[in-house]
Amino acid sequence: MNATWGARCRKSARRVLSGGTSTRGHAGSVKPRSRKRPYWQGSAKATAPRLVPTRQNLDKGWLVKFVEHRVADPRILRLIQKWLNAGVMEEGEWSETRTGTPQGSVISPLLANIYLHYSFDLWVNVWRRKYAQGEVVVIRFADDTIAGFQYQTDADHFLENLRERLGKFGLELHPDKTRRIEFGRFAEQNRERRGEGRPETFDFLGFTHICGKNGLGRFMVRRTTIRKRMRAKLREVKQQLRKRMHDPVPQTGQWLKSVVQGYFNYYAVPGNLTSLGVFRDRVIALWWRTIRRRSQKHPISWTRTLALAQRWLPQPRALHPFPDARFAATYPR
Repeated sequence: MNATWGARCRKSARRVLSGGTSTRGHAGSVKPRSRKRPYWQGSAKATAPRLVPTRQNLDKGWLVKFVEHRVADPRILRLIQKWLNAGVMEEGEWSETRTGTPQGSVISPLLANIYLHYSFDLWVNVWRRKYAQGEVVVIRFADDTIAGFQYQTDADHFLENLRERLGKFGLELHPDKTRRIEFGRFAEQNRERRGEGRPETFDFLGFTHICGKNGLGRFMVRRTTIRKRMRAKLREVKQQLRKRMHDPVPQTGQWLKSVVQGYFNYYAVPGNLTSLGVFRDRVIALWWRTIRRRSQKHPISWTRTLALAQRWLPQPRALHPFPDARFAATYPR
């Protein structure tokens, strides 16, 4: 099917959110605030909002308006509305869904991201320019968000306004996964002066972020693999090794090489090599126990297993640069 996509660029996103149809105005007409210093040069308040599963709570009426702001082809709009009205099948019975997108649908993540772009991203950009007194940095991946503030008052004000904003679109913050912490260059000194413990940590995109120091004693954000993620991956490897118990050793070694290398490709960031070494050692131990169960007469020795690991399993090394090297760019705001 041939489809024509049309961008209604003259229609302001702000007018879309208010339900208007005027074409005056532009979402990016506000001048950005000049950045006096990078946001990492000081202590900050970090807020980690987590939305209740977005695909189950989004309002279909708002979603259609958001899509219409960018898509002019009525056939595409009609197809998306059919997706939204598809309903769900539970134990062979069909039921209508009044809110949310179809669970398991290929387009659900895309529609949820469009919904959050208009209900969250655009609003955050305006809020930062109008109300923030200091530096503000916001990172969103799907329904996981990290917001960094220079001042605590900005963090408290933002969290309060965010709850009100999301409530207008049928969304809410997860009560157990949303929290405000002190995090940054001077967080450890400030908490020590108040008689409190070490700065809190937060998890984001598979990493636990920690206030740490480099070899020169300077502040740096240490990133380590979330422990439960590593345990889950090791359980998966253990189950697969049980199924591959009687496969040829070179075949299993080639498979383990791809698994370990794929794990390193994501988690091999500077400062996380110790965690990667622990993962590799535990994979070797699982492989050794699996091979020993193949035969009770001729068990393989640990020395022989280390030789196999040296041949097949890659050594941990940093595959990603430091964030200041990767994101050393200035973007217009």
